[in-house]
Amino acid sequence: MATQAALRKFTVDEYHRLAETGILSEDDRVELIEGVLIQMPPIRSAHAGGVDRLTMWLAPALRGRCIVRVQSPIRLGPYSEPQPDLALLRPREDFYAASHPGPADVLLVIEVAESSADYDRTHKLPLYGRAGIPEAWVVDLAREEVVVGRDPSPEGYRTLQVARRGEILTPLAFPDLILSVDEILG
Repeated sequence: MATQAALRKFTVDEYHRLAETGILSEDDRVELIEGVLIQMPPIRSAHAGGVDRLTMWLAPALRGRCIVRVQSPIRLGPYSEPQPDLALLRPREDFYAASHPGPADVLLVIEVAESSADYDRTHKLPLYGRAGIPEAWVVDLAREEVVVGRDPSPEGYRTLQVARRGEILTPLAFPDLILSVDEILG
């Protein structure tokens, strides 16, 4: 009788060692999600434009109030280190040069999705909620909507809202910041 193969999960520290030893290079588009190396698709034009558009609006509007981190790691525990498209972080004097931010440092995570929206909704959104990040958005360019997760719990986000064209969004951490879904989607 054949035995079932077990999945070997990597820790964040092992993931970093893969890069230090040259097994992974900085050009490899992978994320560590729940111990598994996930190959990320190439960044296409619409996705890059969506990230750039959000960065252009958020960075000046929130200057001095938070750090707008673009496509850089956040450590969510021993087995996950995603690289969200945008993360709004609590200000820190060293700009997180000494260590990647953790869940307590993150005010809002934004994933821009052109082809990965289903994965982002079913895997990354719940992951961010389980980690305790107060709010996460999935900007779904294909469906022309923004899925907003709030009220984190051990199961993910308790509250999910879908915002469509003609509506506005306000991040929980910055209630004075009003963003049009039309502007977010372009």
